[in-house]
Amino acid sequence: MRHGRKINHLGRTTAHRHAMLSNMSSSLILYKRVTTTVAKAKALRKYIEPLLTKSKDDTTHSRRMVFAALQDKESIKELFGNISGKIANRPGGYTRILKLSDTRLGDNAEMCIIELVDFNETLMDAKTAAAEKATATTRRSRSRGGKKAAGDDATSATEVTGEAVAPAAVVEHSAPADTATETVKDGESREEAKADEAGA
Repeated sequence: MRHGRKINHLGRTTAHRHAMLSNMSSSLILYKRVTTTVAKAKALRKYIEPLLTKSKDDTTHSRRMVFAALQDKESIKELFGNISGKIANRPGGYTRILKLSDTRLGDNAEMCIIELVDFNETLMDAKTAAAEKATATTRRSRSRGGKKAAGDDATSATEVTGEAVAPAAVVEHSAPADTATETVKDGESREEAKADEAGA
């Protein structure tokens, strides 16, 4: 059982693991993306995200703290120069792990790409394109008035579909005409009474 084992030792001693994560962090800062195994990428994410947070505050103390972890002047210059400006408004979550479908040839380990979120140009372009598409006008927002008149609906239906639409049939209902009451005498049928009225 692995109760409380929060650190993946990655099969290395402590000094070896710190040196490896430091080198991988420097590579990620300089090249913006690194291809590695999933286990190493998850360990690297826990290692580098606090360093990226420290880089937002450009003071001598934070530079020394980050340099103690990285031990590389070029990556410090890149981190406090270019990267800190781009991640200034992001409240954490500076890295992204993208799993690859291929596994490593020798030991079949799962491979992935770990990259800085703000430096993936293709995903940034896709996000801005999606935002522009969302702000584009839709058919519903283009209509200027509320409900149209009945005649406008008939003409718009013909314009949209291109088919001839017959106007709605108007059926008039009128009350039945008043019929004259017929007086029928004793022993006389209705037909005889109608014949007497017609003759009269």
